[in-house]
Formats: sequence, structure tokens, C-alpha cells
Amino acid sequence: MSYLVLARKWRPKIFEELVGQEHVIRPLVNALGNGRLHHAFLFTGTRGVGKTTIARILAKSLNCETGVTAKPCGQCSACREVDEGRFVDLIEVDAASRTKVDDTRELLDNVQYAPTRGRYKVYLIDEVHMLSGHSFNALLKTLEEPPPHVKFLLATTDPQKLPVTVLSRCLQFSLKRLSREQIEAQLAAILKAEKIESDAGSLALLARAADGSMRDGLSLLDQAIAYGAGRLAEADVRAMLGSIDQRVIARLLAALAAQDAPGLLQAAHEALDHGGDGAAILDELLRALHQIALFQAKLPAGDGGDGLSSIAGQLSPEDVQLFYQIALVGSRDLPYAPDARIGLEMTLLRMLAFRPVEAAHEPVAVRPTNPARPAPTPAAARPVPVPAAAAAPAAAAAPTPAAVRTEALTWTDIVSQLTVNGFVRELASNLWLEKRDGDTFHFVIDPAHAQLLGKERETSLREALTGLVGRDVKLAIRTAKVDGDTPAREKQRQNDERQQAAEQSIYNDPNVKNLVDQLGARVHPASIRPKA
Repeated sequence: MSYLVLARKWRPKIFEELVGQEHVIRPLVNALGNGRLHHAFLFTGTRGVGKTTIARILAKSLNCETGVTAKPCGQCSACREVDEGRFVDLIEVDAASRTKVDDTRELLDNVQYAPTRGRYKVYLIDEVHMLSGHSFNALLKTLEEPPPHVKFLLATTDPQKLPVTVLSRCLQFSLKRLSREQIEAQLAAILKAEKIESDAGSLALLARAADGSMRDGLSLLDQAIAYGAGRLAEADVRAMLGSIDQRVIARLLAALAAQDAPGLLQAAHEALDHGGDGAAILDELLRALHQIALFQAKLPAGDGGDGLSSIAGQLSPEDVQLFYQIALVGSRDLPYAPDARIGLEMTLLRMLAFRPVEAAHEPVAVRPTNPARPAPTPAAARPVPVPAAAAAPAAAAAPTPAAVRTEALTWTDIVSQLTVNGFVRELASNLWLEKRDGDTFHFVIDPAHAQLLGKERETSLREALTGLVGRDVKLAIRTAKVDGDTPAREKQRQNDERQQAAEQSIYNDPNVKNLVDQLGARVHPASIRPKA
């Protein structure tokens, strides 16, 4: 007898066997029990979460010989034939391979005829979003006025591609990604029934690799059983998946905490030599830092958190957040490195080169750890360049730096040096400096941004401006249409110009022109980003 893969052998045959989709099962069970059945159902969700499985159980419930029921008997000929994929009145269609309008019309030609064996003729169209526009038009008329003996069960991983005219004619059910705990529990139950030995670590690895898909989890389980010659061990599963040994990740974190560059690179090289790649190592490091951050915040750390508790005490929360951000950016930029090894090493060394410290005007700043290099001067303390016309002989009375700052800088320059954040900075960025009358700044704000005004925000802005100027100032703000450039408008214009320049650079590229001319390629402007 041929071997039946676990994903097919353990496919749920009744609603009660489904895992993690109670929010979908409950309304279907109620509808079947009350006889309030819609003519078209749309099941959406990522791969392997049960879309077609639910559709087949529903087809069985509609055609069970015991009557329309939420609990099909599974013994009658209709139930057995649906389970075996040979029920004549269940027409399963893979829309990905039948996208042409002629295919759809041929499919729908027989809708008008009564079922051959069952109570209902059920059309199960998988990946329905792959149909062409003309095919949707052909389907739409039937969905709008279907015969009473026909039910449509549509499944898709990408509902955004469906026309709203189709969506409006279906009951839509969104299936959730399964949690690791749900997948792990189901794998454990299957292994117990199959009498296969396993350990908790191997199941945790498989559940994580399944990434929310029960079908992927079962396929990986089949592979792991074959790899381990009939049993599951964490080391074997880790080797099969190419996962990084967590002890190596712990050594990486310990070296980071100790600022030990040789130890850090040695642990990274060990991980690379044992089959890991740069992206996988950074992914595992990101997961570990996430667990440490949860532990430090006294939140449930989940899988693997307890093993990192000792390292969590050696790292400050600021360290953890900075390391996470550097690893995230390094993972994104890894394809641009000369090779993965260099990209990984530079990312790890970058974590040693910068440490979070408290600055004078900001909660957290970043500076090099090398004491030979001075820390950056806070923005408010940086000297403001004086135009040549403003320079005076040493013997003459020169204006104070504050006076020069007030007179010589534009409002945009002043805003860039203000030590304000959040809504106060937003308010400052949307003000237009109409004039200065002594120590009074006269501003205009557009009605579209008038909601930013408020006593506390205006007071905070005035205090920040006073600190920057060096003497008490007053603000006079009126609401009117703004014709000039506010700092926000100036920034937006600069961003638009940079974006246009980037797009023009792409359009003028000879390689892009060849692709457009020879292959009919199109450039999506939304995918173009100017260099930072």
C-alpha cells in the first residue's frame, strides 16, 4: 500500500477536528443548523490554514445522505466520495490554471442542470483571485442569480485582487494564521497517534518553521521523520532546518555584553562554519533580543526566554533596543555586502562601535565608544556660522551669537535647532514666519493645521525659542491661508524633488530602457526610493 503523507492522512474531516478557526466554524455550524445558507462563500487566508479543507467539509455537510447537517456522518457514499475526491457534484477548480474566460464559461455552462448524485452542486474554486477580468465578468452573473441547487465556495490567499462586485455577493470568512502553540500541540497529538518518539525542542522548531501554516508544519514533520529515521530529536531537526544552535547565539550576546570583539567574531564564524548563513544568524539574534526585551519588561518571554535570562541582566534595555535596530538594518542590507560573512561581521562590529548614552537635550543618543573621539555636540550648542557680511573687527563690538542667530537664520534653520519633539515640532514646522518685530515673532498658520494650536504647545515652543535666542521672546500666531513656504512645505518639496530625480535616473538608465523597449516592462514609481 502506498504511503499517505501526513498532511492528507490527518486532514480534518469534520468541523470539530479543525484547529484554530473557531471564528469561522461557529457561523457555518449555526447556518447549517438553522437552514440559513448563503449561495456563495469566500474563504481567505494564508497558505495551509484550512481554506479548502473547510470548503470540502461544507460540501460534505450540504450533501450528506442523512440531511443538511453540521456533523456529516462520514459513512454514507456522498461523504466517502467527497473525502476521496471523487464526488461528481463537487466540482473543484484551480483558478491558477484556468484563467481564460472560455474556461470559466465552459465551467458555468452546466450550472443550470440539477445535481447528478447529491442535494447541491458545489463549485469549489481555489485561488479565485487568479481569474482574469473577463472570467470574473462571466462568473458574476451566475453569482448574482444562481440556481437554488448551486453553491459556490471560493478560496483565495489574496482577496485584495478580487473585484468588489464579487466580494459583495459572497459571505467572507478570513482564516487566521495558526499560533506556534496550536501547531505544536497538533504535531504532538499526531506523533502520539503515529507512535513516533519526539522531544519538545524538535516540535518547537517545527512549529516555528511552519510560520502559521498547519500544512507546512505537517510537511516539515514528514521530512523530519524521514531525516531522523523514524524519530524526532532537536539536533536532527535543527540540522534539517539549517537553524542556528542557540548556544552560539547566547555566546554572541555574551560577547556583545562584554564588548568582546574577538569572542563575537569567533562565535559568528562558528555559526557560519556549521552551515548557518548571515541572514539566518541575524534572524536568530533578532529573536533572542526580542525575548530579552520581553524578559526585561517582565512580560511573558515565550519560547526560549528562560535560557536568556542571565544575559538579560548583563544588557541594559537601551543596549537591547540599539542592537535590535542595528541587526534589523544589517539584515536588510545584507544582500548589498560583498558577501554574507562580511555583512554579518560589519553588523556585529557596528553593535560594538556604538552605545546608547544619555545626552543633554535628548532621552537617548548614540555615540562611538572610542574615548579618543569626542561625542557630538548637542544641536542647541552647535555654533551657528556667521555670514561674511556680519563679521566685524575684533576691536569693534560684535553682536552676540543669539542676536546673530535671530537675524541671520531662516525660520527653517531655527526650527532645525529647536529642542522640541512631537506635536510642538509639528506646530513649529507648519508655521510661516510673517515678520519679526523686536522680540516678537509673528506667525501665520494655515486653517488646515490650526488643530495643532494649543496653549501648552505654544508655551513649549516659546520657551524653546527663548532658550535658543538667549532672551525672552513672544509669539503672535494668526490663522490664515499661507502662501509662503513653511519648514514642512520646504521639506516636502525637497523630498518631491529628490523623488523625481530618482525616478528620472531610473527611466534614463540604459538597462531599464532596454527592458521597456524589448520586453514591454513597466517601471512602478512606488518602488523607487531616493538614496538617503
